[in-house]
Amino acid sequence: MIDPDVDTAEIGYTSAFDLVESRRAGDFTSVELVSTLLHRIQQIDDCAGGLQSVLAISSDVMEVAGKLDSSPASGPLHGIPVLIKDNIQAVGLPATAGSLALAGRTVTQDAQLVSKLRNAGAIIMGSTNLSEWANIRSTESTSGWSAVGGLTANPWNYKHSAGGSSSGSGAAVAAGLIPFAVGTETDGSIVCPASLNGVVGIKPTVGSVSTRGVVPVSLSQDIPGPIARNVEDTAMLLEVLLGQSGLVDLCNNDQPLRVGVVRSWLTGHDGTNQLFDDTVSLLAKSGIQISEITISDMPDQAGDDEGIVLLHELVEDLSAYLSNRPGQGVKSLAEVIAFNNENAESELTHFHQDYFDQALASGGRNEIYHQARERNLEWAINDVLSPALYEVDVLIGVPYAPAWLSTLGKGDDFSNASWMTHAPAIAGWPLGSLPMGLVDGLPVGLGVAARVNDEPGLVRAMAIIERVLDLGVLRPTFIR
Repeated sequence: MIDPDVDTAEIGYTSAFDLVESRRAGDFTSVELVSTLLHRIQQIDDCAGGLQSVLAISSDVMEVAGKLDSSPASGPLHGIPVLIKDNIQAVGLPATAGSLALAGRTVTQDAQLVSKLRNAGAIIMGSTNLSEWANIRSTESTSGWSAVGGLTANPWNYKHSAGGSSSGSGAAVAAGLIPFAVGTETDGSIVCPASLNGVVGIKPTVGSVSTRGVVPVSLSQDIPGPIARNVEDTAMLLEVLLGQSGLVDLCNNDQPLRVGVVRSWLTGHDGTNQLFDDTVSLLAKSGIQISEITISDMPDQAGDDEGIVLLHELVEDLSAYLSNRPGQGVKSLAEVIAFNNENAESELTHFHQDYFDQALASGGRNEIYHQARERNLEWAINDVLSPALYEVDVLIGVPYAPAWLSTLGKGDDFSNASWMTHAPAIAGWPLGSLPMGLVDGLPVGLGVAARVNDEPGLVRAMAIIERVLDLGVLRPTFIR
């Protein structure tokens, strides 16, 4: 299928870097850019049978665009719109985490990362739909669905998953509705939608981007990060989020690169694994030094421990956030559970809240939690990442196979996924995904892992790999 809004497609798929340059040159105003993208959202997203990737538009977006047009450049993103995931607070947006329990609870203060974006001159265009409560409510939750925003579709094929939990951010960027967006990740929630929608996503080192004003799952693993259509745009947004310069310049760095290939980070999908083998051959032929890295498969204990850690932190961290958020409404996880039970016809129609129940019963950060967390870190850092990265710059693998069919209320099909996201998530180390190609008409991402706080090395490696693959920007097929 052709683009559903051909007249706006050229602007929709213009890179953030080019938009910044063109706006500085006076080729268009921010009001014109925002108007064009709003029209595109109305035609592709906010319509009958639309993507449902954008949950809300900022109440003052046109006013802000006009003010920026009449003022001198105030930062690297001056006058350029960005979308944020709806678990991130911004004045003028709902910040519901997709739950009706937070609907109508006015946001009175920007998240710290939103303040950084505004100070850089960015226009907070709106917020994106997500897997409700960042996919931590139930074992049967469906990625991309929230009671507030409905089910986000994958712009390549609307029947397939857009990934979770930053589903709307990934789908909106892929569909050319916005040049870049902010997502959040606890384990896979940026990398998954980046891979399934054919865009670039980076999960930074935990603690490097503030989570103040972000609805939490786990303070030890939560981290906001950028999603864009190429590595340079992703680096541009990451610079602002981190408060760190030089990442965009590293996109043109051609110093030798050492890549470790982790074959235990392959999927259960033959076509995806073949594409990975072909990709490794291309990288080797380009002069990149390739080393085979052997890592034992992820033990069941590591997965069990991560689950213990997340649920024990959830009950404390979410309750602390809710109790401190201004306005009337739920003030704890227990009150969220009660709200969902009282509003079961809208909140619990498709799946229940067994993870919430388990978290409430867990007892928080007790001795069981501390033992699990210690074992988890020992495995992720000392058994996996540190030895694997000892003599290479980055590691590569494949986190996900092509997008599965969305089956609302029956959970997600992760049967073909690898365990690549888990060790970086547990350790809090950076991880990225960039398009590797198409399999069965759907995009697949190449995962790239780096050392703690080595976002520069990750960006440099991803940019080099992107140039070697030379895929250009992948445009979705919009099959309904």
